[in-house]
Amino acid sequence: MLHKVVFLDRDGVINRDSPDYIKRLEEFEFLPGSLEALRRLTERGFTCMVITNQSAPARGLMTPEALAAIHRRLCADVAAAGGRILDIFTCPHLPADGCSCRKPQPGLLYAAQRKYGIDFSSAAMIGDSAKDIECALNAGVHTTVLVQTGNGEKAAREFSARGLCPDFIAQDLNRAVDWIVKTDSLGKGTPRPAAS
Repeated sequence: MLHKVVFLDRDGVINRDSPDYIKRLEEFEFLPGSLEALRRLTERGFTCMVITNQSAPARGLMTPEALAAIHRRLCADVAAAGGRILDIFTCPHLPADGCSCRKPQPGLLYAAQRKYGIDFSSAAMIGDSAKDIECALNAGVHTTVLVQTGNGEKAAREFSARGLCPDFIAQDLNRAVDWIVKTDSLGKGTPRPAAS
């Protein structure tokens, strides 16, 4: 069973987000410090996986091949910086499709768990939106971290209005990693029950 897994949203967490979608390699830009953060997680023995909604191909804005090229570049640049992304799980569907894999539905997390035998009680989700955190809660992932890059400030307001809260709110991915490494909470807690 795979322990100490950190799931990461892509846009707004690792790279700059865009209201027009990231459609070409030229539009993919790492956020400051994100490569260093992924390297630090890798060096500390955490397994990193990306969990991302990517409907641009279904919207006709890019080809599936272009999306795959972006993800190859993402993994290669992370590896060149000393980090490692084990896998990328992508929901390609439109919101109206009603699939079980588009966050906040937990289908992508369950797919990762089936493939790698992941222990959710020693896993974390880092995201920049309410749907990222809800996805983790829906699957019973132990630790949730909201970053304020991307849509993080909007998500924090949404959570406050609903009386909910992630385990930690960080300025960016580097600060999120600081907290995860400092608290060393993964693998020490009891399983979080999946939301009903």
